[in-house]
Order: sequence, then C-alpha cells, then structure tokens
Amino acid sequence: MPIFMDRHDIPGLTAMDVAEGHRQDIKIQDKYNCRALTYWFDETRGTAFCLIEAPAKEAVERLHDDAHGLIPKKIIEVDSVVVEAFLGRISDPETGVRADDSDLLVFRDPAFRTIMATELKDAPLLKPRFGVIEGLKLLKTHDEIIQEAIELYDGLEVKKAEDGFMASFSSASKAVKCAIEIQEHFRTLQMSGVKMHVAVGLSAGEPVTGGDDFFGEAIQLARRLCYIGRGGQVLVSSVVRDEYQREEGRVISQDDAIRVLSPVEEQFLNELMDTIVQVWSEEGLNVEDLGRQVGMSRSQLYRRITALTGYSPNGFIKEYRLRKALELLEGQHGNITQIALETGFSNPSYFSKCFHKRFGILPSHYANAID
Repeated sequence: MPIFMDRHDIPGLTAMDVAEGHRQDIKIQDKYNCRALTYWFDETRGTAFCLIEAPAKEAVERLHDDAHGLIPKKIIEVDSVVVEAFLGRISDPETGVRADDSDLLVFRDPAFRTIMATELKDAPLLKPRFGVIEGLKLLKTHDEIIQEAIELYDGLEVKKAEDGFMASFSSASKAVKCAIEIQEHFRTLQMSGVKMHVAVGLSAGEPVTGGDDFFGEAIQLARRLCYIGRGGQVLVSSVVRDEYQREEGRVISQDDAIRVLSPVEEQFLNELMDTIVQVWSEEGLNVEDLGRQVGMSRSQLYRRITALTGYSPNGFIKEYRLRKALELLEGQHGNITQIALETGFSNPSYFSKCFHKRFGILPSHYANAID
C-alpha cells in the first residue's frame, strides 16, 4: 500500500495538541484502511508532517477530518526508504515523554533539515586521466573523506554517486562544519599533489512544500549551488546562514572557500537554471535570447551571471553544453558529431576544440578511453 506524507500549517498548537491528534488518528485508522506511522512537529515554525500508509490521498484527508478536523495543506506520495534516509526514522521516536502520567506520548522532532550536496568536479575524467586503477583509488579516497565527515557531524548519507554525495543534517551548524572539514581534507590532498576538486552546496527546508517532490526545493537548490561552486568552495543558502546564526549565536565566517548567497542571488540562480535547462541545446541560443528568457538586458545579464558564476553569459552557456556533452559521451549516447549537434554546436571541429580546451582531452580520445 502507498505511503503518504502530509503537511499541516498549525501555528499556535503545542506538541501535546499534535500528539493527541496523532493518537486520535490511530484510534480510527482501521476505519479508513490507513496506518498512522508517525509524525514530525516544529513548534517554532508551526508545521507538522504526518507519515501515513493509505490506499489514496483522499483516505488520508478523511482520516484526519474524522479524527480531529485538521485537514492537510498538501499531501505527497513518498518512499519509506527515502523518508528514513532524510529524516532518520519512519516510526515514532524513542525520545517521547508521557504527558501527565497518561498514555499520551509527546515528542518534539522537527522535519526541517539542512541538505548537503557535494560534486567532484570532472569526476568522469579521473580514469581517462590517471588510468583505471589510479582513478578508482582516487574515487575511493574521495568517498572515504566525505563519508567519514558526514558520520563525524551526525549527518545521514542519503545518496552516493560517482561524482558526489547527498546528506541530511538536523543541525545547520554541523552541516556547515562538515562541509568545511571536507574541503580541508581535499586541500591537504592537493598540497600533496592529489588533484581532486570538490564543491559543496548547503540548503535547507522542509520535506513537503509547494511541489510533489520530497525535500524537492531544498535538494534542487543544494545541487545548483554545487553546480556553480568552484572546486574547494562551500556555497551556503541564506536559510542555512540564518539557521547557523541561530544555533551558534554568530555569523558564518566567509572567505574564498565559503560563500553565502542572498535571497536575491538564490532567486536569480533558480531562474537562470530553470531557463538554461529548457533552452541549452538550441543551436542559435545567444545572450539576447537568454536575457529575454530571464527578463534582463544584455548588460544586466552579464553583471548578474558573472557575479554569480564567474562566467560571462556566453561562457556559462558553453560550460553547460560541454558538461552535457561529457555526460552523453560517458553514457555513450551517439558519436562525436551527433553529440556536438545535440549539445548546440553546429561545427563538430569547433566542439572538439572547446571540449579539449575545457577538459584537457579530445572527445574522441575520451570516448575510446571509456569503451
């Protein structure tokens, strides 16, 4: 049977109120063929998130309406494995306390999380550059550094890929410290001649917001921060900045390795990435086209993109296309000419020249190396 998570915006309610609502759900859950598994409650933000096994969303609504009248603002279907990976549990925690010597179990456990994404820059090139054996050793070293740091700072490893990790932290402060620890390890490696460059993006949010994806907005922003981050850099969202200051009583110390984005910069980043995802492969795409899509003049676009990414608008478009080309080559989706055309390059020779300049290897040599 499907599992759903719902969101309740309930400012003014207490942990005892929510615990009582959960108990009422359990009392009548069989009537609606549901099973109220657990919930998370954040008294500060006035939000609660219920995890319920049910035949459909409508059954969740009817259960809540009958039990206590608190109708969810949003309901999404979720995977219990993913929920546990991000939130650490799918049943009631052991930290609850009995209310007034009754059988009412009360606990305060917010679902708000800081999401960390890491990206090993140009990860697919490690094996072609250093050979399969050495490349695998480097990837293993990369994995061990990040996994040990996540564990050290009480994070939960959510996802692992060849080019990076995703992790969840209940503490923004620990997430920031974890990211700094990771970068310090890689800087030490670079001083010894091991050239691996990692970017870290930190965002934060709640599991159910406006969309249908679990932690969708926070995950997307963390990945996008990684995308524009330089190797060796930690990019931090404004929400994580605020949470860090609340927990630590001081602001994040920014330097070349740590950068905090403002809400305006985050909005522009999301608008830019939403746009480039749609138009990047169009052969005739130019700066004016991109500017029209995001509602900016050429000069405005130049200033904003350069300040945010370090690239000119043309450079940003080219970088996005070349990274896509690398993905397609790695997946062996077509020959060099097909991939050049698919990624917006009308001239395969020019594509090969740009690819070589960016990655230090011809696309044909890279394709042969991964066969």
